[in-house]
Amino acid sequence: MKEPLAPITSDQDVKKEVDALALGRKIRLRRRSRGLTLQNVSDLTGLSKSLLSQIENDVIAPPLATLIRISKALGVTIGYFFRETEPDQRISVVRHDDRPAHFSDLVRKSTPGGYTYVSLARPIARRHMEPFLVTFDSVDEDKLNYYTHPGEEFLHVTEGRLEFIGADQRIELAAGDSIYFDSGIPHALRSISEKTSTALVVIYASEQ
Repeated sequence: MKEPLAPITSDQDVKKEVDALALGRKIRLRRRSRGLTLQNVSDLTGLSKSLLSQIENDVIAPPLATLIRISKALGVTIGYFFRETEPDQRISVVRHDDRPAHFSDLVRKSTPGGYTYVSLARPIARRHMEPFLVTFDSVDEDKLNYYTHPGEEFLHVTEGRLEFIGADQRIELAAGDSIYFDSGIPHALRSISEKTSTALVVIYASEQ
């Protein structure tokens, strides 16, 4: 199923973050090094060529679920796209003041909301877990997009209240609560606090 994303058009600070991360350039270089066309990657991921082109040109920032699909098609983990040091590094320390936020829309272009995610282990490329600090906005339920990818996820709410929707279940999570789930289940998360909510999210992306 094709996954819609929202172009970044109005927030210049967000655009600067996307450009600084250079995800699109890294994806394009990896794709070309493997001799793959945009059509090849589209066939492997189920994402449209136009969407992949926008991602490669840093017009939009891919949500984590989309980045996982792309990384699998290109034969790497998503850690490959966040690494900043040598690939054999075995210890990673990410200081509080060294955590640039990366933006991704959860909703369509015409609606407000979304989330920011910060990689907490980006110096290490060859890792099996992907830890992120994610800040969720409040989003109307009918505007939510549902995401799915092979693997498992662990989420621990650190601030605010979240609602998890998936597998015909609605689960409210307060600060201090945790949830572990099969990320192959189509799922969505949104803040149900008056303000944003924050969670530690750890993703394990399986091979299948």
